[in-house]
Amino acid sequence: MKKSTLLFVLGLVAAFAVMESCKKDKNTDTPTKMTLYDSLGGTTMVSDPANAGMMIEKGRLGLRSVVDSAIFVIAGDSKLNGFFTVLLAEVTSGNTSGFQALSKNLTDFFCVATGAKNFQYGGKSMVAAHDPAQNSRMNGKAANADFDEFIVDLVAAAKKNGLSDQLIGQVGKVVETVRPAVVQK
Repeated sequence: MKKSTLLFVLGLVAAFAVMESCKKDKNTDTPTKMTLYDSLGGTTMVSDPANAGMMIEKGRLGLRSVVDSAIFVIAGDSKLNGFFTVLLAEVTSGNTSGFQALSKNLTDFFCVATGAKNFQYGGKSMVAAHDPAQNSRMNGKAANADFDEFIVDLVAAAKKNGLSDQLIGQVGKVVETVRPAVVQK
């Protein structure tokens, strides 16, 4: 759970940076800079492999794939999965509603943080999401070492989904900006 919140925070920071770079001056012929979201697939519509007959933006699909992979990598990481005992217990018992909500919120967060225009993040602030006193689904506060391990797991998930080292580095810069909000120990 804590890793997921970290992903939300990192994505949010990236989105603000990307949004500022997307401004276009109508009085010049200077093209608009590509956002990180554009680099991840952008708004091109593709079939959603998880929802037969539905279409999804290619950028969102790519981000959702990395988010879902990261959740699974973290679930298998004994250094981090203790933060997500509520989620793991739900999934083990066949209840995937918490997983689906986490996946959607994290994906929304990263879409916005990387410059997508068609999505909004409506989840908790990064501080609230990672504070067990404000989020009953969190099982402890994260230390810097936990955040570092989260980045290791996120990179593994991104590589598993074919992201280039350059894109991973750009996403990593965004994620690093939320460290102060996530690390509370």
